[in-house]
Amino acid sequence: MRTRTKLSAAVLGAATAGAFALSTGGASGHGYTDLPISRQKLCQNGTVTNCGQIQWEPQSVEGPKGFPAAGPADGQLCNAGLGQFSQLSSPRTPSGAAWPTTRVTGGQTYTFRWQFTAMHATTDFKYYVTKPGWNQSHALARSDLNLTPFLTVPYNGQRPPATLSHSGTLPAGLSGHHVILAVWTIADTGNAFYACSDVTF
Repeated sequence: MRTRTKLSAAVLGAATAGAFALSTGGASGHGYTDLPISRQKLCQNGTVTNCGQIQWEPQSVEGPKGFPAAGPADGQLCNAGLGQFSQLSSPRTPSGAAWPTTRVTGGQTYTFRWQFTAMHATTDFKYYVTKPGWNQSHALARSDLNLTPFLTVPYNGQRPPATLSHSGTLPAGLSGHHVILAVWTIADTGNAFYACSDVTF
């Protein structure tokens, strides 16, 4: 009887610890872009395979805020500096193929969409795009990007709904393969969420 009581206590303790991890954001994650579709969503929906842990938690690409002055290191922008999601920063998919792209048109309005699993108080959403002639053979770095966002959506500390769309004009004068880096900055923590989407202009 004593052994059974100890076992029950251990199970209850483990369950409590698990619930605490979820409540503090450990495995619950928070948000990602699906328009244009992000690398983490491509992994989650099975379009890209062998992605590792990110396929179960596309919403969890969270790193330090303050980009571009701060934030994840160069070469780790698409995975927010999280080693378990390093596949997202590779210039090619785990199978060695090119990342699938979404076709977009420069100079025209595009509707960006986020999906959230935790609705944090939000400072803003910012969108950056790679420069003409950027180096596609290495993991994304600040030097590859135009570090002035082409779209900033202030959110004034509000919490977004489960799905949020907003529109902006894509930069003109780009052609071929580019990467859009979307950054969702949280108002009441030191973090932001990062999502890389491959597009073809």
